Amino acid sequence: MAAAHPDTRIPVTLLTGFLGSGKTTLLNAILRDPAMAGAAVLINEVGAVGLDHLLVEQVSEEITLLESGCLCCTVRGDLTRSLRDLFMRRLRREIKALDRVVIETTGLADPAPVIHTLLRDFFLAERFRLEGVVTTVDVRNVHWQLGQHSEAVKQVAMADRIVLTKCDLADSLMIADAEERVAALNPGAPIWQAEPARLPPGLLEGMSLYAPADKTPDVARWLGEAGIREQQRLQAQHGVLGGRAPAPLHNAGISTHVLYFEQPFAWGDFARALDTLQSVVGTQILRIKGLLAVAGEDRPRVVQAVQHERYPDTHLPAWPDDDRRSRLVFIVQDLPRSVLEKAFSAFCNLHAS
Repeated sequence: MAAAHPDTRIPVTLLTGFLGSGKTTLLNAILRDPAMAGAAVLINEVGAVGLDHLLVEQVSEEITLLESGCLCCTVRGDLTRSLRDLFMRRLRREIKALDRVVIETTGLADPAPVIHTLLRDFFLAERFRLEGVVTTVDVRNVHWQLGQHSEAVKQVAMADRIVLTKCDLADSLMIADAEERVAALNPGAPIWQAEPARLPPGLLEGMSLYAPADKTPDVARWLGEAGIREQQRLQAQHGVLGGRAPAPLHNAGISTHVLYFEQPFAWGDFARALDTLQSVVGTQILRIKGLLAVAGEDRPRVVQAVQHERYPDTHLPAWPDDDRRSRLVFIVQDLPRSVLEKAFSAFCNLHAS
């Protein structure tokens, strides 16, 4: 079996979260961590005069301010230019290192267009890879954020990692309630509690499956299978979370579906099924993660997508365990599981369990 080549592109971490949720505080903790010495930071701000960058403690030549507006709209051109400029400055050795890029978005940003830019721009896609999305949630205002603002809901639903902030200002019941609210939207994402002035250990490690060939990625953790099973178990207990009915959430139609397939896919059939789903109901598909068994291939394919955008196809070096089933995790909005099942049944003649 041929070994998989390590992905040497520069990892990009997208740091998002609603207004006042503690993104800049977490960014300061990231920059203080010795492991982040080679990180560059792009800060998005809204308004004629940028202020957030003044709150970042370790401002240096590697910190770039994007001040043209929201990353989800007019600033995408600035984002592209800034990343190109960073790469060329590193190539000319004008900056010491470029081991990671952290993009801090404005609190009103939809993560999807930023991901689209990173995947679709040819220059960027060849040199940068999206490592993952980290979303901050203020435990004291979780009801207001998720109950009133669709942007906050989407940021949580698309996250790979979620950080609960202001925990030092909240009691244990408030923190537990926030965890339940977040898990209801994205049960597959690990949840960290922020610590004052400190990067939560392991927060930025292992978000993607781009691993060297001599390592076995933790696929179950990446897919969030344990969290999804636990959330489904809680929901099955009389339809409540933690023994009590949850308060209404904005866009409460967000749900997680996990599809397992016993037989391998023909790759062309799978691609047509997924393309059709993304074309027809892509706006309702917030996130897809999966591990795919393909006929004639001895290594599993990694599948990732956000709304209409599919990540480049990659392989793992080997199956991580004896379970060779295909596993697909969908986080969707107002989209029943039956629609997903019918697509794969019609195009692939395979039935999900």
